[in-house]
Amino acid sequence: MSTTPTSLPKDIAAAQGKVNVQINGTWHQFPKGMRIADACKSVGVAVPCFCYHPKLAISGSCRMCLVEQGMPPRLAPGHAPCYNEDGYLPIQWMPRPIIACANTVCENMGIRTTGKVTSEARRGVLEFFLTSHPLDCPICDQAGECKLQEFSNDYGQGYHRFTESKTKKGKNMDIGPRINLDQERCVLCGRCVRFMRDIAKDPVLSMSQRGTENRITIFPGRQLDHNYSMNTVDLCPVGALTSKDFRFQMRVWFLKSTPTIDVNCGTGININVWTREETVYRITPRQNDEVNSCWMPDSHRLNYKYINSDQRLTQPCVRTDIGAPHRGSTWDAALSLAAEQLKKISPKNLAIIASARMTDEELYMVSQLAHQLGTDAVEIVPRKGENDDMLISDDRNPNTNGAKLVLGIKRPGYSLKSIREGVRNGSITSIIALGEDLTQEAGFTAEDLGKLDYLLTVGHTADDTARQADIVLPGVTFVEKYGTMINVTGRIQRLNRAIMPHGEARDDWQILRDLTLMLGCDNPELAACASAQDVLLLLARNNEAFAGLTWGAIDNEGKQLIETGVTIPLIERERAKK
Repeated sequence: MSTTPTSLPKDIAAAQGKVNVQINGTWHQFPKGMRIADACKSVGVAVPCFCYHPKLAISGSCRMCLVEQGMPPRLAPGHAPCYNEDGYLPIQWMPRPIIACANTVCENMGIRTTGKVTSEARRGVLEFFLTSHPLDCPICDQAGECKLQEFSNDYGQGYHRFTESKTKKGKNMDIGPRINLDQERCVLCGRCVRFMRDIAKDPVLSMSQRGTENRITIFPGRQLDHNYSMNTVDLCPVGALTSKDFRFQMRVWFLKSTPTIDVNCGTGININVWTREETVYRITPRQNDEVNSCWMPDSHRLNYKYINSDQRLTQPCVRTDIGAPHRGSTWDAALSLAAEQLKKISPKNLAIIASARMTDEELYMVSQLAHQLGTDAVEIVPRKGENDDMLISDDRNPNTNGAKLVLGIKRPGYSLKSIREGVRNGSITSIIALGEDLTQEAGFTAEDLGKLDYLLTVGHTADDTARQADIVLPGVTFVEKYGTMINVTGRIQRLNRAIMPHGEARDDWQILRDLTLMLGCDNPELAACASAQDVLLLLARNNEAFAGLTWGAIDNEGKQLIETGVTIPLIERERAKK
């Protein structure tokens, strides 16, 4: 058929800045310049890769992503193009495969990811990889999420022709405080080298030697001790780089992965929490190109041990006499006693110190409690640190913006000084501490707390404030609750529950709701809240900044809620490269 259609697919795609590409016999449209590997993945076509990662520079070293490529034949002089009935030109297939990671799509290109050519090429590549790879899968930490295992099963062969002795390389090498290296497992993909060089800007890893002796090494006199070094473990497709923290702790197929967010700073890094039987075993980054790309700092990743600590509060505790030890109590008795005592306190003598580590839903319940008690003395504890020019924000609280919007706090921490002075001069006689140890970062001393007539605390750990409190109500950690937080850029994101609360601990919003109701609040909407999602709907109805917001509208990638003018350095650098 030699006629030219009036409306060609290539013209429709071109108007959208896209090109037509045939993948395994089906035509698709992709943006110009998209890499073949990414194009195939976007339409659900598997292309195996070891060395390729969309966030790293192209290496093209593993040759695992070989595919067949075809293009329209070059026309002889004087010949017109011959389109088929669908408006596409015929495809002439190249006699050799190409790598999908380093080549980009173009108009009327054909791609085959299956067939004799690609199958034999991949089998050959895998056979070379396995010539010296140790057969230690039963004891390898990467078993269950190892790309070499998966690809050998999907694309390899059940036998090998190699009879020579395997090349021996370094085993269980200590190359840093958090990472071990098994050189003989390495497939020389170079992902770790490129990450440390291009992303972490600390080129401490390199490839040394040649041929069969080629291996990943650490620079002489150095250690892999960068605060983002554990991202190399995530990048490693095999078990060459392993985490000392997670090594031999649990098989990955036993673990459940829950998408949530990190609460160590205001960035709100997206993470997966890996658990089994209500125990957290590891935390890994989750991709979100608006927040943290694919990375997270080691300091945030490893700050989870307190979740399973023996210092966790597991039941309500009360102290009825000054100086007497705490005794366990039921929730009904503890809340009733707390409400009874709070009713006796004059609002002008009472202060509430909440936390910017609380969710928006919990902060909303704080506002309702303050309203019911009649006090305007509500404050949060600010936390400031140094911005690392990557992902760690100088705001070490994960929800300062939420506290500003929900509680109406304009200058976080501004009134803390007056509250401390009030405690010292006797004008503040009672404090409700929510999720904060007042003697650590709020500037109070043990002597200050000893002057109080009444101290009520809600928290998850037995800290100094809990030890001096009259009533201690056990709350939950960030992996034990649902809720939302607003990061430094103004993006609202979801927390998802990964494990159930320890012991008799309850969600903080639920504790505050029950206490507010026991104080005499007759709000039926408040009483009807049965989940954090219900509280979010109530917040959306009563706060203009959250108007129309629902749990489903946020999803696991978050939603831009407000503009703060703050940016995340690593994300800005990544965008500048595009």
